[in-house]
Amino acid sequence: MRRRRAGFYRCNPDRTGIAVLVSLFLVSLFTFYFSLFTDVYALDIKRTVLPSGLTVLHVERHNLPIVTMTLLVKASPLDEAPEQAGLANLTAQLLTEGTAKRKSSEISEDLDFVGASLRASVEEDYTTVSLSVLKKDVEKGFEIFSDVVLNPSFSDSEIKRAKELIKGSLLQSEEEPTFLASRAFKKAVYSDLPYGRLVTGGLDTIDGIRREDIVRFHSLYYRPNNSFLSVVGDITEEELRSILGRFLSAWKSSAVPGRALVKSPLKERKTVLIGRDLTQASILVGHEGVSRGNPDYYAVSVMNYILGGGGFSSRLMQKVRVERGLVYDIHSFFAPFKEGGLFEVGAQTKNESAGAVIRLINEQIERMRDERVSDEELNDAKSYLTGSFPRRLDTNRKIADFLAAAEFYGLGVDYMERYPGYINSVTKDDVSMAARKYLEPGKLTTVVVGKQSELSLESE
Repeated sequence: MRRRRAGFYRCNPDRTGIAVLVSLFLVSLFTFYFSLFTDVYALDIKRTVLPSGLTVLHVERHNLPIVTMTLLVKASPLDEAPEQAGLANLTAQLLTEGTAKRKSSEISEDLDFVGASLRASVEEDYTTVSLSVLKKDVEKGFEIFSDVVLNPSFSDSEIKRAKELIKGSLLQSEEEPTFLASRAFKKAVYSDLPYGRLVTGGLDTIDGIRREDIVRFHSLYYRPNNSFLSVVGDITEEELRSILGRFLSAWKSSAVPGRALVKSPLKERKTVLIGRDLTQASILVGHEGVSRGNPDYYAVSVMNYILGGGGFSSRLMQKVRVERGLVYDIHSFFAPFKEGGLFEVGAQTKNESAGAVIRLINEQIERMRDERVSDEELNDAKSYLTGSFPRRLDTNRKIADFLAAAEFYGLGVDYMERYPGYINSVTKDDVSMAARKYLEPGKLTTVVVGKQSELSLESE
């Protein structure tokens, strides 16, 4: 007995030490987590509009010797003709593939030499060109950055190569059921309108895009008065002003064509079946969503978290996975765009249980409309949405991207400070209103990709 007790007391200091270390770790984690709130809400954002019309957002941060910038250009599928779907994406992909004074290989070599990263991508509403570079090489990085934005060459050989890469990627994606479901869903909701098309375009449109179309698109839309530039990192206001003057002074404003409103033509329920020899069915259920500027956006965000955006705490997860065991994952989300959006519920299940899953999704959407949320559901949603917000801004890259998008959507430079208040002001009545107004059972589109001989949809 004594020996065991002695042994116990001999081990006790080690356990105490471990406990102390764990406590110190938790305290450090707690301090770091809440410092994210302080850092996010304490950002000093300077907003300037240059004579050229370019809006510049600048956050000076000297914690790391890195400068990150994002140029957002209002150029996207919204600016394409249907027969030229993919034009905005092709233009963006070619920016880094050669300029008036650099070949594609030389751009890569110059970036590698200074350890910089440069990429261009296209979303439903806009194009972004992003650069990250060390402070000591910021002038070289910005010189390359401005060169690819202002002076792309769009050589025939690079256009041909880019087209082949895009088409190859599309052909490869034909084997992915989630891709097939998403493409069919967007098409069903928005038909031939821009939000109903793939950002990349399709195999039937890419080859029809000519070099003169790309040159014209770039000339029309890549203008300073049609763009926002966010710069975050180890650069002072004076340094940035000097760099902008040196490398962007030749960028001239010009009239930019307007954009038409995008409204889904879908007015009734619709089911799309895509046959593939698969053991699992991929399911998408939804309809048109809300725009980012919709005043009910925050009530919709809270409502969606409770419906299916909240992981294991969501109603869909509890009913379809926990209670019925029919899926591994099920989720819902609202994807907001400038002029519209998408509401989607996504899940994968055995072909035989697809109908049961679809029926449960429909039931939970109806329940969301008919049944008031509880205090616990409302508080959990608010806590998560406000508590996770700083993680969306915990790097310079995330901050730069966020600032550019916030400016594009007209959210204001103080949006970071106001966001928690928007979420916390949502009431149970607001959630009920959002569910009744923006969940429309009569307009639900259902897309199922699976083995049709095994699909049992009569339960729907």
